[in-house]
Amino acid sequence: SIMIINIDAFRKDFSTSEDENETAEESKKANVINRKYDKFDGRKPIDVLAETNPIVIIDEPQSVDTTSKSANALERLNPLCIFRYSATHVKKHTELYRLDAVDSYELELVKQIEVAGFSSEQTNNNAYFCLKSITNKNNSISAKLEIDVQDKKGQVKRKTITIKQGSNIEELSGGREVYQDYLVDEIYCPEQDNEKYVSFTTKSQILRLNDPVGNVDNDELKRKQIRKTIEEHLNKELILNKCGIKVLSLFFIDKVANYREYDSNGNAMKGKYAKWFEEEYQSVIARPKYKELAHYSISAENVHDGYFSKDKGKIKDTNGDSKLDENTYDMIMRNKEKLLSFKSELRFIFSHSALREGWDNPNVFQICTLNETKSEVKKRQEIGRGLRLCVNQKGERQYNRAYNILTVMANEKYQDFADKLQKEYEEDQGIRFGAMEKHSFVNIIYKNDKGENVTLGLENSQAIFTHFIEHDYIDKNGKVKDNLKKAIKENTLSLPECVDSNASTAIYVLSKKLCGRIEIKNCDDKKIIKLNKVVFSSPLFEELWNKIKWKTVYNIQFDSEILIENCNKKLQDLKIYAPKLFYQKAKVNIERSGIEVDNLAEYEVGNIKSYGQLPDIITWLQDKTGLTRQTIIQILVGNDSLEYFQKNPQKYMEEVARIIKDEMNNLIKDNGIKYEKLGETEYYSQELFESEELITYLKQEHEKKEKSIYEEIIFDSSVEEDFAKNLENDENVKVYVKLPLWFKIPTPLGNYNPDWAVLYEKDNEQRLYFVIETKSTLYENERRFIENYKIACGKAHFNALKSDSDNSLKYDVANSYTTFQNIIGNEE
Repeated sequence: SIMIINIDAFRKDFSTSEDENETAEESKKANVINRKYDKFDGRKPIDVLAETNPIVIIDEPQSVDTTSKSANALERLNPLCIFRYSATHVKKHTELYRLDAVDSYELELVKQIEVAGFSSEQTNNNAYFCLKSITNKNNSISAKLEIDVQDKKGQVKRKTITIKQGSNIEELSGGREVYQDYLVDEIYCPEQDNEKYVSFTTKSQILRLNDPVGNVDNDELKRKQIRKTIEEHLNKELILNKCGIKVLSLFFIDKVANYREYDSNGNAMKGKYAKWFEEEYQSVIARPKYKELAHYSISAENVHDGYFSKDKGKIKDTNGDSKLDENTYDMIMRNKEKLLSFKSELRFIFSHSALREGWDNPNVFQICTLNETKSEVKKRQEIGRGLRLCVNQKGERQYNRAYNILTVMANEKYQDFADKLQKEYEEDQGIRFGAMEKHSFVNIIYKNDKGENVTLGLENSQAIFTHFIEHDYIDKNGKVKDNLKKAIKENTLSLPECVDSNASTAIYVLSKKLCGRIEIKNCDDKKIIKLNKVVFSSPLFEELWNKIKWKTVYNIQFDSEILIENCNKKLQDLKIYAPKLFYQKAKVNIERSGIEVDNLAEYEVGNIKSYGQLPDIITWLQDKTGLTRQTIIQILVGNDSLEYFQKNPQKYMEEVARIIKDEMNNLIKDNGIKYEKLGETEYYSQELFESEELITYLKQEHEKKEKSIYEEIIFDSSVEEDFAKNLENDENVKVYVKLPLWFKIPTPLGNYNPDWAVLYEKDNEQRLYFVIETKSTLYENERRFIENYKIACGKAHFNALKSDSDNSLKYDVANSYTTFQNIIGNEE
């Protein structure tokens, strides 16, 4: 009735055009099921089996049903039907049932995930590089390189740039001196990733894929990862051992030699990971609180081991596909029960490539990634090794949510980890975070007026979906909009009349879960918004534009002696610390709304030494502040803060620049600022609308309009969306535009881009021209200082465009269209 068999047992090992042409020698070479037998009247068992039209069930088809030989073998079974079970299908077939990552998490069928890791602060003093990728498209080789880039404000942030042969890294970094003389010499792009590299003309540095250079010492970071994994492990043992649950930890490493080496005689020796582990384990286990653990006095050598593929008695790196790996998996599976027993001293497992299906153990509670995960599938497989619910010493599954927590010691920030995991689920499993389907509410169960359990069903679910579209809760594709979040928050969610009110609570709860907050923009979704040529070419828009298009210049005055004195007072109290390394831990919540992280812990674990030549601080500050060298020198030497310059150069320069700018702004604010129109030749040309593209994304909020010069309006907030709708519907509004980013007003705190320009016709005779800034509040104390400052500059700028004979141009702030109407009402 039931046959359990692997694909190799009936896949033919040779190829002939027809079975009857097989020679006797070929028949002998075939596996047993493909040989002719007298007891089957000279027939083959495979043919007898095929006559039953078996129902075929394939477990993990991505490892079974992937070659032409496999396909031919399955076809020879003459199956009635085939069911394929997998979480990572390579070939897509008709889907009958899906239990995806979110379902598993919500139904508590897998462990919860928490991510721990290390993040560094103030570590921009050295030339940092991380080669992300190298590509060769149309015989043009380029690379993605992560470096520390300095923006116009002097802030240094880590960004990924594109480089080609001859690229000047210093220029691409915003002029940072630490990248001086780094000119790209060669970008080598063979087929094998491990051979790709980037080199420089005057530097001996070689950059290889995913191998960071110039950041926190890589060995130091990995050693801290090992130590924290040990601490997490032992802390869980204190809780779970009492419940009969043995705790295991799994380390994924980059090279086998880092854990186990061999001398010339083939004798095994400890690699650096093994040595670090034993040193850190002995240090941590010695704490008195771990005295109750059974392995408190066991040698560190006995609690860890590595499972690797063997080749002539030696350990080698493999990719998980070879026969050598099969031996590794067999050993792991045979020892699974032993590993789960307290009698086994082994608790920490090091692995290089044992990543395929079957390599998991329900009691893995920590996974530490000491390797650089290069593919998203591999990342997910690594996490999957520890997601099964744990078992006790009797092999009984434990469903207590508090027990089942998997800690991933990642080699990246936990938010980056969560973002990548969500993106992978979206791309590979088709999960739509923050979106609804017509069938989203089908399985809701509620009690009707008679107290009976009732399922909502497809018809009601479709009615809710349609109703939500009509009430602007979701778009036509089911993507959640701000209106739904607002309705849920204010408890004003509207439901169709056909839906039983008894189901409202369950619908509300599910709707809340579907309100996603995480969204990743896809370059393929990019869309260019076109001009509305009719409105753009109209005399009304030209009239409005001629009012606001002019450029201005501002003048400020302050006493440099007062500035020097004020800066020295602030710098005297300045404290700068050495770059720090922080340990972070967060819980990962996998919900329909998206993957989110809740901070559980964050604390400092050590300082990072700074190396390299000190930068030219005077020139740098002069560029960032516009002050003379003499003034900057007087500021630097007039206090005792210069000692921090050697301790953390980049952070010190940034803090000094910030203090100088703050004090300059205070003096400017006290003395006022004056704008003057730059004559009749300096202005923003109307043709810029045609040459400068306005880009949105398909998932971004935008809507078609008729009175705007753009066919669609991009909304940055619900306030803007409401404002635009009312502008469109107000018959007195003749034309309006959401001002593009290139429309800028210069201010001492950076350029300012106002929101709206509106031509309003009052009482069918008086034309008013408005520039409106939309904010969520009208109260200055509820807005940031920089917002209020730029609003003041905006008012001064547009006042400068007025003339004695024409006072029709107005600038103001509105938090709603009602406020805008009040502003109009106050105009004569």
